[in-house]
Amino acid sequence: MINLFEYQNKANITTSLEGLEGFLDEIWNNREKNSFYSENRNERIESQRFLQFIHKSNELKSNKYVGVIHYEGKSINLLPKIFYESEKDYSKNEVNQIQNHILWWLSYCRKIKFPNYKTSLGSAKSDFFEVLIYLYSKYTRELLSSSIYQQYEEVNRELPYIKGRLNTNEYINENLSKGRWHKLNCTYDAFVFDNEFNRIIKYVTTLLFNNTSSQDNRKNLREILFILDEVSDERATAVQCSRISFNPMFGEFETVRDYCQLFLSNCISFDYKNDLKLFAFLLPMEYVFEDFIFGFIDKELENITAKAQKSDTYLDEDKVFNLKPDLWLKTDYKSLIADTKYKIIYSDEKDPKKGISQNDLYQMLAYAVRFKVKEIILFYPNTIKQVQEEETELIIKDALADGKEISIRAFQLPIINKKLLKTELTMKTDLKELFESTRQDLIIKIEKILPPSMTIKY
Repeated sequence: MINLFEYQNKANITTSLEGLEGFLDEIWNNREKNSFYSENRNERIESQRFLQFIHKSNELKSNKYVGVIHYEGKSINLLPKIFYESEKDYSKNEVNQIQNHILWWLSYCRKIKFPNYKTSLGSAKSDFFEVLIYLYSKYTRELLSSSIYQQYEEVNRELPYIKGRLNTNEYINENLSKGRWHKLNCTYDAFVFDNEFNRIIKYVTTLLFNNTSSQDNRKNLREILFILDEVSDERATAVQCSRISFNPMFGEFETVRDYCQLFLSNCISFDYKNDLKLFAFLLPMEYVFEDFIFGFIDKELENITAKAQKSDTYLDEDKVFNLKPDLWLKTDYKSLIADTKYKIIYSDEKDPKKGISQNDLYQMLAYAVRFKVKEIILFYPNTIKQVQEEETELIIKDALADGKEISIRAFQLPIINKKLLKTELTMKTDLKELFESTRQDLIIKIEKILPPSMTIKY
């Protein structure tokens, strides 16, 4: 097992990792164009951006993605940089707990479509990938055991009687002309079990069954495939999932759809060089952090109205440079802009800027001027090495607005449960219980920034 933290440590490229770069290039070039891997208009870049291959020193380094890569029996864990300590040798338990943090963050994400599961995490020895499969397989198996999803689909069949509409041309050419006049070629809507959504479930389940090493997961997945035995085998995509909606009768299947979309958007598994089955599940961490903070405020803080990326304002009059703050927050007494910055700050006590980028300040100043707000908040994550969360306030005077003051405040948010890293995982762990104290700490921190006694829900 190899543990790489974003932009931090390195690992030697051993003989068993030869060919990994080519595999990742294939992933990059075959990614779905609407996936996270296509951010920042990088579709034209042909070489992969998941890992850095330093051929001069024969070393491997992580970029901005977190997740897991399974390659030739090896697991490469890509972990968030905020957990990194240079002199530390991380145990299997600590890596699992770091991955549980990622799962907890994802549970609040809205754009990433992480399912709202209501189950424990299963085996304490599972890695990030196996935990995701466990959550999906347990929920889906239990749901399909009690409820079968059927929907109306257009069906073309030969019948002894007319049903729906008669396909006249087909009937004349394929039936009447060949002496099969008693068979009528009809098209009609049928309430069918072999429908698009069940085909998606079967495809995702087969994909995961071929990549899991957990016997519990294989058992659950095998039972799902048994239930869906009469469903056709077809390849599925994340785009298909995004198009599927449910009536209230089948509302519980939304979670299954979200799981399928999650796997199909971020998993890549295929036969490489005709003899190797490989897997990767990767997410850009700055995107996860932004989505987590928005989802957390929206779900946990009823006194604050949060809107994501207000994007109808431009820096210039020609409307070329679009301004997209991460969050637009409203209270009963003011509106303000909040921007999430997934960066390590306050790490150097001698740095007068506290690690806050000058470019970030320029960006926030542009937001304040164009959105006509006098308060900007920057949200940064805390890190495993810091004893307490830090905060900074900068006052900028706008000379073009008669010295109007603009306040830019930077806060570190407690998104890490430090005690948890020293806690041994137990079987059937409940994710919600693990992070209850962290949830409370984060609520208290945000309410301190925006006191609830002065806010109302719009």
